[in-house]
Amino acid sequence: MSHQIQHMKIHPQKIFLVVLTFIFSHMVYAQQVVSPVQTDRWAIQPDGSIKWTINGRLPHTDHIEMSGEKVSVWVQYGLDSAGNSSISRTVVFPTFRMLPDGTRTHIDYSFVDGELPRFFVNNHKLKTDLANGKKSGDLSYNITSISHKGIMRIAATAGNPALVKIDRTIFPSVDKPLVIEKFVFTNITDKPVTVAMEYLRREVRTDSAKSKVRPHSVIMGTVDPGSRVVQPGAKTTFSVYYLATDFPAQPIKIDADVEEKARENRINAILSPLQLKTPDTLLNTAFAFAKIRGTESIYKTKVGYLHGPGGLAYYAAIWANDQAEYISPFFAFSGDSIGNLSAMNCYRLFAKYMNPEYKPIPSSIVAEGDAVWKGAGDRGDQAMIAYGASRYALAYGKPDSAKKLWPLITWCLEYSHRKLNDQGVVTSDHDELEGRFPSGKANLSTNSLYYDALISAAYLGKQLHQPKTQTDEYLKQAAALKINIEKYFGATLEGFETYKYYETNDVLRAWICLPLTMGILDRSEGTINALFSPSLWTADGLATQAGKETFWDRSTLYALRGVLQAGKTEKAMDYLRYYSRRRLLGEHVPYPVEAYPEGNQRHLSAESGLYCRIFTEGLFDIRPTGFSNFDCTPRLPNGWNEMALNNIHAFGHVFNLQVSRLNKGKLLISITEGSKVIKYRITDGGTQAVVL
Repeated sequence: MSHQIQHMKIHPQKIFLVVLTFIFSHMVYAQQVVSPVQTDRWAIQPDGSIKWTINGRLPHTDHIEMSGEKVSVWVQYGLDSAGNSSISRTVVFPTFRMLPDGTRTHIDYSFVDGELPRFFVNNHKLKTDLANGKKSGDLSYNITSISHKGIMRIAATAGNPALVKIDRTIFPSVDKPLVIEKFVFTNITDKPVTVAMEYLRREVRTDSAKSKVRPHSVIMGTVDPGSRVVQPGAKTTFSVYYLATDFPAQPIKIDADVEEKARENRINAILSPLQLKTPDTLLNTAFAFAKIRGTESIYKTKVGYLHGPGGLAYYAAIWANDQAEYISPFFAFSGDSIGNLSAMNCYRLFAKYMNPEYKPIPSSIVAEGDAVWKGAGDRGDQAMIAYGASRYALAYGKPDSAKKLWPLITWCLEYSHRKLNDQGVVTSDHDELEGRFPSGKANLSTNSLYYDALISAAYLGKQLHQPKTQTDEYLKQAAALKINIEKYFGATLEGFETYKYYETNDVLRAWICLPLTMGILDRSEGTINALFSPSLWTADGLATQAGKETFWDRSTLYALRGVLQAGKTEKAMDYLRYYSRRRLLGEHVPYPVEAYPEGNQRHLSAESGLYCRIFTEGLFDIRPTGFSNFDCTPRLPNGWNEMALNNIHAFGHVFNLQVSRLNKGKLLISITEGSKVIKYRITDGGTQAVVL
């Protein structure tokens, strides 16, 4: 080789061009602007809802999911190029199940507009399903706007010229296996108008041989049908219901107005605690919407409240990633009592599968707790559970709850410790993508989660007065693991000093962001540049793997949080604003999604919890260190003089956290609890230990 080098002809100009190209390409990565330019379809309203005013740009279709304790409704809606509307509702009943037990053995039924009862205005039939053709004499139904804020509201008119305004709402019951669709007709003429809805009751009954416990009936019916004369300016209301019952012979009494008010109250109860207040209305609104989706999707089952992802597939069941890792730590801040019940129940159910042989806990507990799913083997589930449960226990701030979680946390840590290989990193069969993409024998995700879990467990053990030798051992193991993560996963890929996702990985992966969220910042510069390079960043956030179209929002959400934690505030905010605008006001709204192409960008609910954690653990960088204390490293963006998280329910307290800009690179942290105010002055970028 040396002989060949001696006789090579070196061309200085070529070397200069190669070096220049390398420098320029990395300058492009560093200066890349979020793209493409977005055109909003929706607009934020004064009441905090979002609204699509139909003014061209057709055709367009979208879908949204809304959930209550006993039901979920997935609505697909849209208009064709001529403005004809089409609405389909798939109603899911999580606790009405079929045999044999499995993840997807709930019952669900779909209903289209053509199955609605017939409506008449001045004896002319209202044609709500215009896409299927209109007969002579039919009255046209013209949608003028659609809005969302926990209830889907559709505004329309009927007739040409218009005779009535129709305000249509679709929403799930808060506590019943019931979905309501209301039609409020307002006479907008100067003469009386006759409005009528025909009576309808349609029942479907499941096969008794395959039904769990007993046959299930799904009934579509009308509330208060009949004909009414509506005076000018007055209104009248009709409703349609979609109901599941095991006792169809019992009388059905439904008050649509009461159900709507209960739904509104539930949404307000979700929105009232933990309010984000920043100068950016877009971010404040996206945060509020994510709270709705993350918190509404909790089902009351025979084993208690279970948070479920939804998406027409995942109900009355829990997963080690979605529930234990993603959403439950958020509930510790949320102030939602049902959310916290679901979190404790999640960890309680997983704890039932601890065993002295240290066989892995199932990845998922399904069918209201009656069955499990472990089809992908060990996905690093124990690291997920230990990470989520330890963070939750600290932030929730209730010693009695933490004591119940401590055995599960320590068991999961011991399991992971026993899975260390010769290089000192944790092995697992897969990661949370369950083999969709390669993850090797040991992956970066599992090890990052295990690292943070060890640190959180050390904090938690101290609060629970566990032996100092145990908490010191956890810290010692975390320090060793951090070194081993660097040795095993540290790598240069595509010119970026970042991580390989597994030992033989040679292409950039989205999950290289995870060390950032766990406080491992040794390769933060190269990792951040890689994340936002053209290799990984796409119009919809991070590609799961460079060169592939597949994306999963969960990695983008972790990445945005991690970049903030790494102190790259302005870069993170550019991409956070872009992502938030796309998800809240773009073509598929209003929540973070699961994945594409898999799942048709379902609004799986735990991803919304991850979105909220961008702010609690990223922008404000609240790191739980005890039952009533935390480290706070706020990242106040340029151009903002202050930001706040108000009505936080965490660490056993209810308080406001405000960050204000002082002069000369200083920030003021104000903690307000009732009449008590604690103030800390810190250097911008500094960390403050807060004790409540």
